[in-house]
Amino acid sequence: MFQKIINGCVKMVQRWLPEPFIFAIILTLIAGILAMPICRQTPIEVIENWGGGVWNLLAFAMQMALVLVSGSALASARIVKRGISALASLPKKPAGAIALVTGVSAMACWLNWGFGLIVGVIFAKEIALKMRGVDYRLLIASAYSGFVVWHAGLSGSIPLTMATPGESLTQATNGVLTAPVPIGDTILALPNLIMVVVVIIAIVAVNSLMHPKNAMQVVSVDPSLLLEENPEAEALKESVENEMKGFEKGSAPMKRKPTPAERLENSSVLSWIVALMMAGYLVIRLVFRGGTFDLGTIILLFLALGILLHGTPLNYVHAFAKAVSGAAGIILQFPFYAGIMGIITGVGASGICFGTVISDACISISNAQTYPLLTFLCAAVLNMFVPSGGGHWAIQAPIMFSAGANLGVDPGLTGIAIAWGDAWTNLIQPFWALPALAIAKLNAKDIMGFCLIDLVVTGVIICAGLLLWAM
Repeated sequence: MFQKIINGCVKMVQRWLPEPFIFAIILTLIAGILAMPICRQTPIEVIENWGGGVWNLLAFAMQMALVLVSGSALASARIVKRGISALASLPKKPAGAIALVTGVSAMACWLNWGFGLIVGVIFAKEIALKMRGVDYRLLIASAYSGFVVWHAGLSGSIPLTMATPGESLTQATNGVLTAPVPIGDTILALPNLIMVVVVIIAIVAVNSLMHPKNAMQVVSVDPSLLLEENPEAEALKESVENEMKGFEKGSAPMKRKPTPAERLENSSVLSWIVALMMAGYLVIRLVFRGGTFDLGTIILLFLALGILLHGTPLNYVHAFAKAVSGAAGIILQFPFYAGIMGIITGVGASGICFGTVISDACISISNAQTYPLLTFLCAAVLNMFVPSGGGHWAIQAPIMFSAGANLGVDPGLTGIAIAWGDAWTNLIQPFWALPALAIAKLNAKDIMGFCLIDLVVTGVIICAGLLLWAM
């Protein structure tokens, strides 16, 4: 029975879910059409709000592209590939491989979402190279499913924003939060940690059970399609070709001395200098300046390790260039999601904001016990159109914290409810899956059928957890 439900979800998603770029266009049209009657905005106002928001994610899009490319380039280093390969040799059966990928991805995402997203899918690819009979779609879906605990983890943008002192915190919450909320009341609160553990155990079990028992239903991948070209080998080939350019046809072979430029390109000393500079900055920022381990830190760490482990600058250039093509979806689609955010947060002559309407609807039917649950569901709906923690904070913080305070709800619980909602529907929102799909060489429809099952299972757990926390 369970397998029939899974097959039904997979077939439904394969049939109805379009390519992620088309999905972004459809969401744009839905947001624009709904904004006109709900917010009493004219078509011109909707278009202006959309156009005004299109470029608001440029910096973030660059960060996402860099975390994908630098992470992929790091993973292609010989020593990293050996480590991942050794870990990928541990599982002996497909169900065990699915469980291991899910667990590793979820724990890594809880520590840092950028790290977990890249490491999980790279690990899944390595297992696909080693193991026959494992469903590749489910393997990648399992790697992505761990993303559901991101906002409840150490890199959750909303809890970290709440823990950051400053006037902006008070302004964003309409004066409700005059002092920072420590992560001990949000991320590290016992009820939240229990929810995280239960969710991880659940997706590990469910993903393992979703693997087809019938070998005829397994969709595997030809390992040769996943093999990446070796940048070191290409560099050696190029070096040989350059040497041959100095020979006249028919002359005796002679070894040509490398030019000064070639010495620099193949200098491991330069790689060490750059890597040590980056490492030094990270130590100063994190240890001595009290900085946070954010997305920029992850990118810099990936860059430093990649440059160092590839040995020479030229090797890293080759590895980086090969990884760049995977960022095409991010570069194309992020401006469209920024435009959707512009529609959701935009205000016309009526003074009505679409996001505020959604939040007010949840508040109107809430009491102290149901408020965290409805806040979570409200954030989950908004996340389909505004898949950004910063966007959620801008829309919901002024409204939800005021309403929560009036109902006597702890602000830490309100914040973590928004954070879980922001993470939950990522399971069926292709926006965050783009880096993983680029590395895996799959389309969103290949994995979202499995993620839909995870959405239902984790949704029940999160809803129950928030209700119990509010009692």
